[in-house]
Amino acid sequence: MKIKIAPSILASDFAHMADNVRKLTENGADLVHCDVMDGNFVPPITFGAQMVKQIRPHTPLPLDCHLMVLHPETHLEDFASAGADLISVHAEACGKNLVKTMRTIKSLGVKAAAVVNPETPVSALFDCAEEADMLLVMSVHPGWGGQKFIPETLKKLEELRAFCIKNGREELDIQVDGGVTEENAGEIISAGANVLVAGSTVFRAVDMRATIARLRSA
Repeated sequence: MKIKIAPSILASDFAHMADNVRKLTENGADLVHCDVMDGNFVPPITFGAQMVKQIRPHTPLPLDCHLMVLHPETHLEDFASAGADLISVHAEACGKNLVKTMRTIKSLGVKAAAVVNPETPVSALFDCAEEADMLLVMSVHPGWGGQKFIPETLKKLEELRAFCIKNGREELDIQVDGGVTEENAGEIISAGANVLVAGSTVFRAVDMRATIARLRSA
C-alpha cells in the first residue's frame, strides 16, 4: 500500500498558517492534517471551519480534518463548505450514530473516516468499516501535540488491518495519529498503518523534505 504522510498543523506556527501549508506542499506531504478541538471533547480549543477555509487556497493537498468535538454532526456542513476533503469523527463522540454520521459526511461530497481513542478497542470501528474511506487509531490521548507514542497501539493496528483484510477492505487507509517519529515509523507501518500523522516531527525538522521522505520509506 502507498504510505502517506499527513503532517498536523497543530504543531506549526499559527501566525503563519498559509506559509505552513505551502511548505508542506513544497516538501512532499500527502495530506494536511487539521486537528479541530472544541474545548469540550478535549480540553484545548484550536480552530474551526474558518481556518480550514482560509488555508484552502494555499495548497492543492487534501485537507484531512480531524474533528475532536462533541456533536460533530452539527459541524459537518461547515467543514465541507470550507473545503475539507476528508472529515474524521470519533466513535466516542458519535456513539450509536457513527455510521449515520459517516453517511452524512459522504452525502456532502467529502470522504469519511472514523476514529478511536487509546482506551477504545478498535472493534468499535468494525461496523463502519464498509462506509469508511479511512480509519484512524489514536496513538496518544487527544488534545495535545508532542506526546509519546503509546506502544499498545501497534497491537490495535495489527487487529484492525487483519479485520480489513478478512472483510475485503485490504486497501482501506488506516491512519495513526500521535507520537510518530522517524524512529518508530517503521514498526507502525509494519503493524498495518499506511497514513502517518506527524506534527512535531515534521515541523521541527531541520530538513522538512528529507524528514517526510524518511518517514514514508521507513
